[in-house]
Amino acid sequence: MILPHLFAERMVKILGNEYDEFQSSYDRDTSTTIRLNRNKFNGRTDLNPVNYCETGYFVPERPLFTIDPFIHSGVYYVQESSSMFLEQAIRQLDVKSGVKVLDLCAAPGGKSTHLASLISEDSLLVSNDVIRARGQILSENLKKWGNANVVVTNNDPHDFQRLPQFFDVIVVDAPCSGEGLFRRDESAILEWSTDNAQLCAQRQQRILADIWPSLKDGGVLIYSTCTFNPAENEDNIMWLNQFADIEPVPLHISDSWGITITDSGGFPCYRFYPHKVSGEGFFMAVVRKRGENSPSQLRKLKENPLQASRAEKERAMSLLNNERLEILRFEDSLLAFPAALMPDLLQIKNNLRIIHAGVKIGEIKQKDLLPAHELALSKILDRSVFPEIDLSLEDAITYLKRDDISPKSTEKGWNLITYRNVPLGWVKNLGNRFNSAFPKEWRIRMSVTEYQGERLIAEKRKFPV
Repeated sequence: MILPHLFAERMVKILGNEYDEFQSSYDRDTSTTIRLNRNKFNGRTDLNPVNYCETGYFVPERPLFTIDPFIHSGVYYVQESSSMFLEQAIRQLDVKSGVKVLDLCAAPGGKSTHLASLISEDSLLVSNDVIRARGQILSENLKKWGNANVVVTNNDPHDFQRLPQFFDVIVVDAPCSGEGLFRRDESAILEWSTDNAQLCAQRQQRILADIWPSLKDGGVLIYSTCTFNPAENEDNIMWLNQFADIEPVPLHISDSWGITITDSGGFPCYRFYPHKVSGEGFFMAVVRKRGENSPSQLRKLKENPLQASRAEKERAMSLLNNERLEILRFEDSLLAFPAALMPDLLQIKNNLRIIHAGVKIGEIKQKDLLPAHELALSKILDRSVFPEIDLSLEDAITYLKRDDISPKSTEKGWNLITYRNVPLGWVKNLGNRFNSAFPKEWRIRMSVTEYQGERLIAEKRKFPV
């Protein structure tokens, strides 16, 4: 791989004698890593682990993920291993229950699904992306992950100033020049320039300045990029130190992880180089906002305009396994959201654009409640309520393509479709046929004319055993 000349010159200055090894790493194959959703698969796997992530694993050979039902049901997420280091920041911060976390630049959802697995059920995760189309992809991936304590928003960072002193933790995985992705995506090389890198650094400072008022005094900012450029990394931490009153939050790092620790004016920063880690280029720093926690300036909201009727609540709760949920009505849909987090949801609704919140239970059609697809994938579904049909791999792929299936079932009405006992969605048994309720916009669109079936997929991802 031919690296941009000016980029190579800068990396020689940064790495010195290590540069040749760094350059040669671009001729090696990239690794494929997944992160398991332990709410959906808690079995054993023979995959090699990612050292700093309890649920991260290397896949020795990349399977055709599109035809694996497990990825559609939220059993795992394909994520680059270096970015899984976020787990260490959250765990070492000893984030307690009942915290509010913002993932500001969240699409497509790698860090958000990770955060959803790390925080407690009584904590709130707000996942945001400024681009509406990317926000829809983010929403889809979080629905697959299945947590109810999540709100997806579509806002500019500046909009969050309407929620002053609101978040305990803010994750800013900032848009960057993408130098750490050169090995994985050669198009990133074509788009790279020193001018673009400088523009990225300026945009990152604007993002940090815009979001800063919404972080609580004593709250923590986790800043990351997928670039090597000091102007977008260490220099931005030094700029933040001049802009705001912050203190460093050092992390404990094992020498075996291969992470390079740099210093930015007394603030430790963590760099991932592809010749030293089994992953791509990545940067992270963690800082704390100084100060006594000021009282909230938000006006308390007493009324809930989304309140469902008593009958609607009873109908919805009969499908759920969690009594600590509030049932909400939005237009013709019923939603479930943690009751303890309702004041926060109402503040977000009053100040931001919401794409989705909690778990959609279903749509009301006359006297019937049509179960929502995301309910099937959620943690809150009471699976004893519906009959289940477990499909073979071939039938599961047919279902995911939204083609007709004819399973052996005599249970009329709504049936929960599963693959290896993991929910995939709904069908309605009408007696003479099965109507699929799999979302049209989520269906597999590729033409799968030949594949080696379950052996191919299971052997490459190596689970379940």
